[in-house]
Amino acid sequence: MTDTPAIRLAHVCIETADLASTEHFYALLGIRRQFEFRNQQQELVGMYLRVSADSFIEVIKVASPRPVGLLRHFALQVEDVDGIYRTLVEAGVAVTEKEYAGDRNYMITCHDPNGVFIELQQYTSSSMQRVGGVCEVDYQP
Repeated sequence: MTDTPAIRLAHVCIETADLASTEHFYALLGIRRQFEFRNQQQELVGMYLRVSADSFIEVIKVASPRPVGLLRHFALQVEDVDGIYRTLVEAGVAVTEKEYAGDRNYMITCHDPNGVFIELQQYTSSSMQRVGGVCEVDYQP
């Protein structure tokens, strides 16, 4: 083991052909632009969206995004999963119904405008993310 372990996820990167729709979607979740990338022609080619003080989603403009499947999903912790659900539905986003997941958190799921699958999780006092344990799942690789 290293003497200097990783301390948190810094960012995930999403490719998109449409920066505006991607930024708008994440704004629905309260995630706003922290800074942007511009090329020498001053064209906006990407941005960092701030999830929390040290956690970001990097969005990069590409002519042709890679096929779906390179990133299975990512999850965002939220304080009010019901409120996020209402916000997304009102914006026309297809969202799953809230469920109490096997790891003891409330969760909804959706896709961003680029097809990236997102879990939105509200932790509980007994969530395994907080207390540990074994989460039994119905899964065969």
